[in-house]
Amino acid sequence: MIISIIAAVSKNNVIGRDGKIPWHIPGEQKRFRELTTGKTIIIGRKSFEEIGRPLPDRKTVVLSKTKNYSAENCITVDSFSKALELLENEKEVFIAGGAEVYKAALPYAEYIYLTAIDRCFEGNVYFPDFNKDDFTVIYEQRVEGPIPYTYYTYKRISA
Repeated sequence: MIISIIAAVSKNNVIGRDGKIPWHIPGEQKRFRELTTGKTIIIGRKSFEEIGRPLPDRKTVVLSKTKNYSAENCITVDSFSKALELLENEKEVFIAGGAEVYKAALPYAEYIYLTAIDRCFEGNVYFPDFNKDDFTVIYEQRVEGPIPYTYYTYKRISA
């Protein structure tokens, strides 16, 4: 199974503020939709609650120690390792947040699909640091607009 992380991150590494994404940038979520539709995503409970429902055309695995969600194409497990066990036959799984789930997934990630937003935002949830020397950039696309951003795809360098 390929484990891929997908995230949008501000210049100061913010990914959230009080349970919400602190920006609304038209078109910024397009890549998320394109890459994850028809696939499986693993998402933390707080991030799932911010969305409020399973995303269409995706199998959703919610990590939660406290709640069990029941919805079409939605499964709840209480640990990242149980999610991986459950999904061992999937071709590719996308890790869709939040910070603790990203942190748990980083050692296993073969790809990181990162949207780097060219502005700092106030927040209290941050994308975990990762060693960029462990990865090579295989894709880069700049998007101009009121708040410009760049799509990056990092691929882990084989040991």
